[in-house]
Amino acid sequence: MVAFRSLVGLLVSLALVTPAAAQELPKVTVAMSGWTGFAPLSLAEKSGIFKQHGVDVTIKFIPQKDRHLAIASGDVQCAATTVETWIVWNANGVATKQVVQLDRSYGADGMVVRSGLSRIADLRGKTVAASAPGTAPYFTLAWMLKKNGLSVKDVTIVNLEPGPAAQAFLAGQNDAAMTYEPYLGSVRDKPEAGKILATTLDYPMVMDTFGCTPKFIQESPRLVQAMVNSYFDAVETIRREPKKSFEVMGAVVKQTGDQFERSQSYLRWQDREANAKFFAGEIQAFSKEAAALLLELGIIKTVPDTNAIIDTRFIK
Repeated sequence: MVAFRSLVGLLVSLALVTPAAAQELPKVTVAMSGWTGFAPLSLAEKSGIFKQHGVDVTIKFIPQKDRHLAIASGDVQCAATTVETWIVWNANGVATKQVVQLDRSYGADGMVVRSGLSRIADLRGKTVAASAPGTAPYFTLAWMLKKNGLSVKDVTIVNLEPGPAAQAFLAGQNDAAMTYEPYLGSVRDKPEAGKILATTLDYPMVMDTFGCTPKFIQESPRLVQAMVNSYFDAVETIRREPKKSFEVMGAVVKQTGDQFERSQSYLRWQDREANAKFFAGEIQAFSKEAAALLLELGIIKTVPDTNAIIDTRFIK
């Protein structure tokens, strides 16, 4: 009986101690969106992977056009976004550094158009829904137009975020729209509304990274390493238990596991090996071309040192 009471007392004490211990973990807030490529971070949050690595991460869904404001205000310490966006933020005074590549788009970002349009060149004089300047959809539109002899001045842009842009397109508004998974799939499912004219399979230029402020990296390198390790663990968890992982990640963006599985088939999450290759030359080459276009668009006035906004020590 004494032994039984001792066991009960131990269990009770553990039940009381565990929540307190969890509350004592250092807290970090991360800004991102519902983009499918960022989903391993949601998996790490929802399944406790972050906490297993000793960091209590809260994810906030913040539109890309506002994410840098949250960083500048100190509301968030880290964020996930596209490579060229870090260039924009740093050029405009929001100091940040990329520490790990998250994903690469293989058709997950694209342009949807009405059935009567067959070429990007046909967009001249048309109305296109896209996020604001300084965001990935706007940059992708500018990139695709430039590769086809046009510029953003040749179209009328209606500023809508990727989800609303797809919804408006399905409702019959605008001639074209820039969007990404999971919203791109809604147009794929309704061909009578229009078609997908071009994606990152045609223009492989959407790559996402995770980064933090230099101050946070300097003061809390252990937490940065914990989050990078958590991301890689989440990618491994997806590989081991795909169906279960798809259910968890899909629920975050109000998708079923099957719907999410289809969305993620259009991108590739990047492991340590892929990261080593990416930071060994690929990001530098892309950043140079991206910065030139951003300068041409007037989104930045000067080009920051793109090597200075990368910190690769955490992927090794």
